[in-house]
Amino acid sequence: MITFAAAPPIDPSADYSGFIGWVLNLMETLGELGVGLAVLLETFVPPIPSEAVLPGAGFLAYEGRMSFTLAWAAATAGALIGAWIWYAVGSALGRDRTRHLVGRIPLLDHEDFDQSEAFFQRWGGVAVLLGRCVPLVRSFVSIPAGISRMPVLHFTAYTFIGSGAWNAIWIGAGFAFGPAIKPALERWSGVLSNAVLAVIAILVVWFVVKRVRRLVKRRRAVGAQ
Repeated sequence: MITFAAAPPIDPSADYSGFIGWVLNLMETLGELGVGLAVLLETFVPPIPSEAVLPGAGFLAYEGRMSFTLAWAAATAGALIGAWIWYAVGSALGRDRTRHLVGRIPLLDHEDFDQSEAFFQRWGGVAVLLGRCVPLVRSFVSIPAGISRMPVLHFTAYTFIGSGAWNAIWIGAGFAFGPAIKPALERWSGVLSNAVLAVIAILVVWFVVKRVRRLVKRRRAVGAQ
C-alpha cells in the first residue's frame, strides 16, 4: 500500500499572492469537493483543463491543507458523474439528436462529436479508458458509448480506471514537486501569477479564434454549395 509522508508543519496564516494565491485559497475553502466540482465542470466546459486544477490540489495536500486521498476520490467522482451524464444523453437521444445538440454548444461543432465517435468506433472500451487522458475527447467519448448502449458496468469500470489513473498522476505531481514549488511560490507567487494569467489568456484566445475561424470557414463552404 502506498503512503505519503506527512507534510512539514505550516503556519496557518501562510498565504500566496496574486492569481495563484486566489486559486489555492479558493480550493482550500471549497475543500476536496471543489476539486470534484472543477473536474465535473470540465466535462461540460472543455477549455477549463483539469490539468490546471489537479496539481494545485496535490500541492495543497503536500502542505497539509487538503487530503490527497479525498482530493483524488472527489476528482474521480466528478469525472464519473460527468461521464454518466453524457452517456445518458447519448443513450436517450440517439446519434442524430445528440450530434445536433453538441453542434449547438458554443465553440463546439459537429466535428467534435464525429471525432469522438470515430475514436470510440475504432477502439471501443479502450477508447473510454484512454480517452480520459485526451482533452475534448474525454468530454465526449461517453456519448457514443451511450449511443451504442455499452454495458453500464463496463463503461463505469473503464471510466473509473482511466480517470482514476489520470487524476492520480496530476495530483501526485503536485504533491511530489511540492518541496520544489513551495520556495518559488513563497518568493515569486505574484510574478508567477501574472505569467500564469498571460498563458491562460493566450490559450483561451487561441482556442476561441481557432474555433470561430473553423465555424466561419465551414459556414462559407456550406453557403457556396
